[in-house]
Amino acid sequence: MDRQPVSARVLDEAIAWQLRLGDGDASPQVRKALQRWLSESAEHAKAWAQLGGIDQQLGTINSPTARRALQISAHSGRRTVGGALLGLALLCTLGMGIALQSQPLPVWLADERTGAGEQQSVTLADNSHIQLNSRSALDIHFDQQERRLFLHSGEVLVETAPGNDPRPFVVETEQGDLRALGTRFIVRREGDATRLVVLRSAVAALPGGLQAGRTVQAGEQVLMHRDQLDDNQAAPVAADAWSRGMLVVEDLPLSELLAILGEYRRGYLGLDPSLESLRISGSFPLHDTDRALAALPPSLPVQIERHTDWWVKVVPAQPVSDPGK
Repeated sequence: MDRQPVSARVLDEAIAWQLRLGDGDASPQVRKALQRWLSESAEHAKAWAQLGGIDQQLGTINSPTARRALQISAHSGRRTVGGALLGLALLCTLGMGIALQSQPLPVWLADERTGAGEQQSVTLADNSHIQLNSRSALDIHFDQQERRLFLHSGEVLVETAPGNDPRPFVVETEQGDLRALGTRFIVRREGDATRLVVLRSAVAALPGGLQAGRTVQAGEQVLMHRDQLDDNQAAPVAADAWSRGMLVVEDLPLSELLAILGEYRRGYLGLDPSLESLRISGSFPLHDTDRALAALPPSLPVQIERHTDWWVKVVPAQPVSDPGK
């Protein structure tokens, strides 16, 4: 590809077209207008081809950071397409490095993945239904021998399809296999363990480091490690309420509540150490975490300290001053 610089004016125009299409404005009229612009000058076509090259190398430019880089390059001095390409390459490389530090590569390459605050429903090839919770990632592998999901991170609600499919249905994690026995259940990654909550029928849990496992019945939960299964316990109240946008907790440490809410928002959500002993019961909306946080002060001696939308902390409530003093 010809890497010689084009004029600043032409680069501005090419970037404007790129941003316009990236915003979803790809009507037939817009595409015809783009074709007219490309045919007007060989320099137009050259600038467009060079911008297209970065798309092929780094993926479609649709992230806010990359789009901002284009916008900045359109208004900066001493501009060349080569410089714009280099700047975008550096931004994308830096962004990928930061992303891979926070999430392993298999998570980014997973068949199904959700971000903060997102949930996703998927109907599988056998008509089974799964719902991914916030910040979750899994791979799907169906063949003639088995139906297998691999949960890399997060949480998934599984409802196997009714019928007589002879292939076993297995959810796998790093800790082992969970084999459905005609059922509805939840699998959640918790650090170096996997939590199974059975809502209907039963699931056979087999840690990867053991020769034998255990069946977990409806209304029970178990924490699975690679070399052990903890004792079966009663499933939490309304364990699947998150699939309907609500979180229901009973006598839960406040720190754990904030950790869950933090999975549904971006930025920092912290707790003052002096409040670690507080516990709470109630129901909270997951898709409006600000409203969930606003429900805390009426129930607990706390207040919400907000510096920005990205930095929020729950701190002790300030004593109300007596206006008569």
